[in-house]
Amino acid sequence: MDALKTIAQASLKAEKPKFAVGDTVRVSVNIREGDRERIQMFEGTVIAKRGSGIAETFTVRRLSYGVGVERVFPINSPNVVDVKVIRNGRVRRSKLYYLRGRVGKAAKVKEQIK
Repeated sequence: MDALKTIAQASLKAEKPKFAVGDTVRVSVNIREGDRERIQMFEGTVIAKRGSGIAETFTVRRLSYGVGVERVFPINSPNVVDVKVIRNGRVRRSKLYYLRGRVGKAAKVKEQIK
């Protein structure tokens, strides 16, 4: 069991990005196409964070041509290059799954003024 813990500790990122549920983030993802690599941006609202340690993930939702698209990113994945917070959201829930049923302006999260 200790060997698993040491392997998990070695694969954790040194600096985890600081963001919360409700924030609008821009995630830089490393995409491999054949023998080439490129970085693709995915911008949306963080609707969930779950797990801990090596298995920690977050879910980002955005609208693409009127269709809701959600992606789950492992925080410690080497393919997740960077996570930048675009704006901070003011929410009172830990999971924002209710945004799936909303359209238009009702699906927006209010901005938190600091």
